[in-house]
Amino acid sequence: MTTILTAVILAIIGLVLGGGGIRLAMLGGSWYYVIVGLAFLITAWLLFRRRSTGLWLYAAIVIGTLCWAVWEAGFDWWDLGPRGGVIVLLALWLLTPWARRGLSGPDGRAPLILAVLASLAVAGYSMTADPKDIAGELSADKVTPTADLGGNVPEGEWHFYGRTPYGQRYSPLNKITVDNVASLQPAWTYRTGDVKGPDDIGETTYQVTPLKIGDALYICTPHNFAIAIDATTGKEKWRFDPKIKLDPNRQHQTCRGVSYYAGKIAAGQPCAARVYLPTSDARLIALDAANGQVCTSFAEGGTLNLLANMPYPKSGYYYSTSAPLIVGGKIIVGGAVNDNYSTQEPSGVIRAFDVDSGALLWNWDSGNPDQTTPLPAGQNYTNNSPNMWSTPSADEKLGLLYVPLGNQTPDQLGAGRSANVEKFSSSITALDLNSGQVRWVRQTVHHDLWDMDVPAQPSLVDITTSSGVVPALVGPTKQGDLYVLDRRSGEPIIPVKEVPAPGGAIEGDHTSPTQPESDLSFNPKPLTGADMWGITMFDQLACRIELKGLRYEGRYTPPSVQGSLVYPGNFGVFNWGGVAVDPVRQVMFGMPTYLAFKSQLIPRDQVPPPDEGRGSEQGLNRNEGAPYAVVMGPFLSPLGIPCQAPPWGYVAGADLRTGKIAYKHRNGTVRDMTPLPLPFKVGVPGIGGPMITAGGVAFLGAAVDDYLRAYDLTTGRQLWKARLPAGGQSTPMTYTVADGRQFVVIVAGGHGSVGTKPGDYVMAYALPK
Repeated sequence: MTTILTAVILAIIGLVLGGGGIRLAMLGGSWYYVIVGLAFLITAWLLFRRRSTGLWLYAAIVIGTLCWAVWEAGFDWWDLGPRGGVIVLLALWLLTPWARRGLSGPDGRAPLILAVLASLAVAGYSMTADPKDIAGELSADKVTPTADLGGNVPEGEWHFYGRTPYGQRYSPLNKITVDNVASLQPAWTYRTGDVKGPDDIGETTYQVTPLKIGDALYICTPHNFAIAIDATTGKEKWRFDPKIKLDPNRQHQTCRGVSYYAGKIAAGQPCAARVYLPTSDARLIALDAANGQVCTSFAEGGTLNLLANMPYPKSGYYYSTSAPLIVGGKIIVGGAVNDNYSTQEPSGVIRAFDVDSGALLWNWDSGNPDQTTPLPAGQNYTNNSPNMWSTPSADEKLGLLYVPLGNQTPDQLGAGRSANVEKFSSSITALDLNSGQVRWVRQTVHHDLWDMDVPAQPSLVDITTSSGVVPALVGPTKQGDLYVLDRRSGEPIIPVKEVPAPGGAIEGDHTSPTQPESDLSFNPKPLTGADMWGITMFDQLACRIELKGLRYEGRYTPPSVQGSLVYPGNFGVFNWGGVAVDPVRQVMFGMPTYLAFKSQLIPRDQVPPPDEGRGSEQGLNRNEGAPYAVVMGPFLSPLGIPCQAPPWGYVAGADLRTGKIAYKHRNGTVRDMTPLPLPFKVGVPGIGGPMITAGGVAFLGAAVDDYLRAYDLTTGRQLWKARLPAGGQSTPMTYTVADGRQFVVIVAGGHGSVGTKPGDYVMAYALPK
């Protein structure tokens, strides 16, 4: 009876594989599944007839699958396992007495045993190899020992989101080194009390990078509390509640940072130093850094209304999620708009206010870029213009502000965009710090139809070239290109070329015939059927079929009603966390992430009514007022895991002088992605940013397993890790205290979109006293 049951199971598997294989082959995919499905059916028939020749045939299936798998995937265990796992397990079952009971004819155990042993040998070898790893080293030479770090920030402090206005995320502290970092231990933990509630929107996230000035850390929370913490003990000094209300129209509920300013008022007087808090109800509030009291001399009673002169000032449609930049006596403020909710959205205007009084000094609206003098009352900025939802950087000596710009919403529909939008969308734009006038533009995507906005603060670093030292800018992008530009002119230091791009936009729209591509790029190779993945061969087959059913012609495949694959996905190779640069060694460290997305345009007459779906970054994006809505999200298997094979996340280092990638290693485990806490180092996605120290150590949380990790900057190898009580989707920072100890701090609060554990933790680590 057991033999008959085995035959039935094999027959069912054969029908599934054969049926799916025929469909895949008709779409132009691999014929393997048709062949193996037929072989399963024949094996099932032989076993049903109690012929031991079924074991001989199954041995051929095992060997044939092994050869095919190695041919497609090489010796990568994570690629080989789904292809052969079920087949080898069934082979082991067929070797048991129960499965062979009653079989007649030549004994088929020997060939089947040999086939299994061959598979196990290949599996064992592949577990020791990683063909997707790039091993190498960054130069440890101090190219510029007296590098310009930007701003006047004491060594042991962290005054800006990226530590200085240069946005390097580099600290000159060196007490923690590659030799002692493994001894880091918890120093203190602070809990804000601000946790995600049942009525919060899905993307409630905790992404703040603390500031450290004097003996205090300054943070904000997802619901925009501002808090000061003793930097040595982690004890709360003060907190301020702006009393924001929840709003289901908001796309994000987060705060990535506050801004600090030591003003013109004499020390010891009220508001001698200030903390500026952006809120999700579109306010900017000035607080006394000493006690958290509102500085009423700023703007109107201490608060700026960021909806002033805004078109369509709908509640929840505009707010500042990132820390404003304070430089040259100005506080520079951008804002996030709700992607793909409507064609009637607020402006992406960037404004410079007097940091002391709150008076508007200039406004730069990419939809109306020449009029930068303060807009008079009664006149509105341009609706839907490309915005800066991240943070800018600045070179005060050059008098330039560097702005990472997004796209015009709706992201996937480009018809009717103005010439100004076409010029500034998805670009790094340099503005005159004093007037707001445009000085240069470097576009990273032409006619962006993929939400490939520039997501991260550019990092400023001086680079030694054959022509001498050049003041440079490093701009990471979602599509994986890193633009290394002369920050005076925007001209490339590392070459940028135009490459052909797919055509065939929907009627009424168009695509750019070429797209820019930097020679320093983490852009992945195009996906093929061989790159599809699954826990088993069955969901892998389903992913292959779906891939063939989508429109996909590589990077920049246009959106379609059929459904298009977007890879790299709009989650980005790099996102708002950006990269960290070492200005002394002139190298960078980052976390490239690879996750394919799907997008499908939905004609307006097929969009469900508003009460059956609302705009969001994933799922149905309604695009009210546009001819199409869009459904988008990660490219996942029927089991809810990525359809593409891992790694989905790396750590990587590159030399900024040569533009060469030195190393690229899998980063992170599936411990918090699976029901069981499995420690498998697959290389997982993440969102957040890195930090580099002069001790040669890089720190990074970000990955979707809940750890803070330390890496050797030279090799990229992991040196230390600490388990976090919640997701660490924020950028760490470092500082020293009065007794000379160096602390590393990260906020652990989780991320609503990537599904990490929510929390309210501020975690500090230090070497033993």
